[in-house]
Amino acid sequence: MNWREFKQVGHWPTLLSAFLYFDVSFMAWVVLGPLMLYLGQELGLTVEEKFTLVAVPILAGALLRIPMGMLADHLGPKRTGQFGQLVVIAGLAYAWLFGLGTKLEVEILGVVLGVAGASFAVALPQASRWYPPKYQGVVMGIAGAGNMGVVLDSMFVPWIAEHYGWQAVFGVLLVPLVLVFALYTVMAKDAPEQRAPVTLGNYATVFKDVDTWWFMFFYSITFGGFVGLGSALPLYFTTWYHTSGIAAGLLVALVVLAGSMFRPVGGWVADRIGGLRSLQMLLAIVSLTYISIAFLPQGPAPIAAAAAKVSGWSLTELPQIGWVAVLIFFVGAIALGMGNGAVFQLVPLRFRNEIGVMTGLVGAAGGAGGFLLAKTLGWSKALSGGFAPGFWVFAGLAALGVIGLLRVKTRWRTTWGAASGARV
Repeated sequence: MNWREFKQVGHWPTLLSAFLYFDVSFMAWVVLGPLMLYLGQELGLTVEEKFTLVAVPILAGALLRIPMGMLADHLGPKRTGQFGQLVVIAGLAYAWLFGLGTKLEVEILGVVLGVAGASFAVALPQASRWYPPKYQGVVMGIAGAGNMGVVLDSMFVPWIAEHYGWQAVFGVLLVPLVLVFALYTVMAKDAPEQRAPVTLGNYATVFKDVDTWWFMFFYSITFGGFVGLGSALPLYFTTWYHTSGIAAGLLVALVVLAGSMFRPVGGWVADRIGGLRSLQMLLAIVSLTYISIAFLPQGPAPIAAAAAKVSGWSLTELPQIGWVAVLIFFVGAIALGMGNGAVFQLVPLRFRNEIGVMTGLVGAAGGAGGFLLAKTLGWSKALSGGFAPGFWVFAGLAALGVIGLLRVKTRWRTTWGAASGARV
């Protein structure tokens, strides 16, 4: 990696802006995850309803990524990014000023927050178009590392909610969103390379390519696992291991930080040894992670008579089985984060001229995977009383991903992989 050349060939203010835009957008996108414990108590929601509501923004983000990608191709990434940020700021301002009194209002806010999730289809192509093929893994990893916004949510949202009320969370979140909007407006630029506007016909053409479906499937596992767990784990830890809201947030922050920090590493490793080889190993680790979690028993509940513990275990009181789960999730999150970087080392190489379309489609598949993971865990708890069936489902999907890579690797390496000049 020639860092001197890297700084010279691209546009670092745009790369930084894309990272910050994606970071704060991700914070808004998954804020209902750590907040749902408090919202659920006030609205009297069941466990399954809580998992469904945290999944709504994920699904909305998945569905909105395609129209946001098309809008970016017509208006330019910068204007589209500005529009998306203003929509989210307006939605959060309403929730802060007027609150959320019904399940329907939470669902509507979830759809608005989906616009933040759709930022993926804007920020990543905006950064990617400034750089040549050999740096795509690193660039997409850096821009995509903005998903560490989940870490900030997990660390601070429960604490703010407990000390100042859940409504205050939305007001605090507005501060970084407004600041980043200002920085993005000043620093970000669209690449000089002009792209023809994308039509529905372009999507139809790409959909006919079997490689499109493979990339969508792989990303539904890696990014879907990351965002799904980021949203669902606060409820999982409070329900299955009886942690307090603050303790659950800190544990999720630890897990998600691993995935966020290692996404650029995944892109770098993919540039060095090839995206196919690295992704195959990472999906195998993900599958083993889900299998291991499925075998773990439920943790003991605190003694209700102990007033200090009624809200759940603190970090210092958490039983050993809870820490075992955290360690396994930590390893799995690293694999998921690196897998995200590996997938997006390959996508620009295969679909350089259709990167806007593919970012939207692949990103939508990733969001859909996250929705299904969170929703499946809710169904699993409601139907079986535990989460093991849900984790078994996604362990199987990750294993299918490994098999899929074995089927396509020879064809990919001998066709577009050889033509790209990069290591595939």
